[in-house]
Amino acid sequence: MNAAAFLARYRVRLGYPLAVAVLLLAHPNPRSILHGALVGIAGLLLRALAAGYLHKQKVLTVAGPYAYTRNPLYFGSALLACGAAIATHSWFSAALLAGYFGLFYSVVMRREEGELRLHHGPAFAEYARAVPLFFPRMTAAELSAESAETFSFTQYKKNHEWQAPLGYLFLLALLLLIWRLRMS
Repeated sequence: MNAAAFLARYRVRLGYPLAVAVLLLAHPNPRSILHGALVGIAGLLLRALAAGYLHKQKVLTVAGPYAYTRNPLYFGSALLACGAAIATHSWFSAALLAGYFGLFYSVVMRREEGELRLHHGPAFAEYARAVPLFFPRMTAAELSAESAETFSFTQYKKNHEWQAPLGYLFLLALLLLIWRLRMS
C-alpha cells in the first residue's frame, strides 16, 4: 500500500488520537466555544447541502455547491476544523488540526480526483477545468449536469451526513466540560 492509499484509508482512524491530543491541549472558554460553534455551523450547513446533492459512485455531481468547488464536503470539513481550532482556544490544537487536515485531505482529494477522472473521463475533465478543487469560485459554473439538480433530504440521510452535527455537538460539549473542570 502506497502512502496516498494509506492516508486515504486510515484518515478517520488516525483522527481519533489526534482528537485526544487536541482536547488535551485545549484551553477553551465560553467565548471561544461560541465563536468556534458559529464557524462550525457554516461548515455543517455546507456539508449538509453538499450531501443532499451527492450520489456517490453513480453520477458526476456538478450541481448545487459542486458548481462552486469540486470538494464542498471537504471545504465544509475545513470550516469545521477551523471552528474546532477556534473553540479550543489553543495554538497547539489549531496547528495539529491544520496539519492533519492539510496532509490527509490534500492527498485524499487528489486520489478521489484520479478516480473520478478514470470513471467519468471527458465529463470530469470539463468539470475540473471549470470548477476549482477546493477553494470555491464566486459564481456557479455552468455545466451540463449529469447529477440531480435539486437538494434531496433522502440523499442527505443516505450519505449519513446527520452524523457530522452530532459529532460536532459532542466536541463542543467536551470543550465545555474541559472549561468547567479547569474552572473548578
